[in-house]
Amino acid sequence: MEAMIEVIKRRVSVRNYTDQPIETEKLEQIDTILRSSIEGPFGNKVRIEKVDLTQMDRKEIKSFGTYGFIRGASLFVAGAVAERDKALEDLGYCFEKVILGVTSLGLGTCWLGGTFKRASFARKINVSADEICPVISPVGYARGKRTLQDRILRRMVGSDKRRPWHELFFEGDMQTPLKNERAGYFAMALECLRLGPSASNNQPWRIVKEHEADIFHLFLRRTKSYDRFVSVDLQSIDMGIAMCHFELAAQESGLGGKWELVDHNINQGGTEYIASWKSIS
Repeated sequence: MEAMIEVIKRRVSVRNYTDQPIETEKLEQIDTILRSSIEGPFGNKVRIEKVDLTQMDRKEIKSFGTYGFIRGASLFVAGAVAERDKALEDLGYCFEKVILGVTSLGLGTCWLGGTFKRASFARKINVSADEICPVISPVGYARGKRTLQDRILRRMVGSDKRRPWHELFFEGDMQTPLKNERAGYFAMALECLRLGPSASNNQPWRIVKEHEADIFHLFLRRTKSYDRFVSVDLQSIDMGIAMCHFELAAQESGLGGKWELVDHNINQGGTEYIASWKSIS
């Protein structure tokens, strides 16, 4: 399987798909990926299932709602989780693992976030009364040339742009930017976190490294008024994506560790504490 760091670096959102069917072998590999992505770092159980639209007529497909930006896809994956503390972070973590695994198979994906509780997708995966279904993604072979609509959309949300290091990563407090050389062996893990997808490309993650230890505290800096436009907390899902990228890159770099909730003395400066990566030597 392709190295996850390389998958993270090359993965892009795909909105335009060919009608080429996915081979049986790859469908079986997708099933394996789904079965292995069932629990997040905070312990919440997550369900991610395939939704095959191949046998549905176009009228029924259109009933699936706000997916007009997606063209040609007939296979989707949908995620659901019970509404508990840190559930959205765990869902984001697990769903991104699926996205990256599917990408490593040479297939395209695209994060779509919203309230799908009453949508056909939720019914297809039998979402229960205590669950939410806030994320889905198409899966398939990317059509070579992007549509004009896709190019405009990418430009509008700044999909190809990422904040620089000094805006995201700090040392000791929220005011001192973390220099690349001070990140040490974790520079690649931080870079992979920086490259992560996020709702409207707001990149709400912030990391503070402790001065004399490889402990990295993850915080959420919410985008002002963003919650007025969405009915689900997509930025908490973004935190799970950040945790996934950091962890996979650290592990692949041979750096042991895990996410924990710890006491810290950092002035949060208008952010919300999420978790801390503690190295295991």
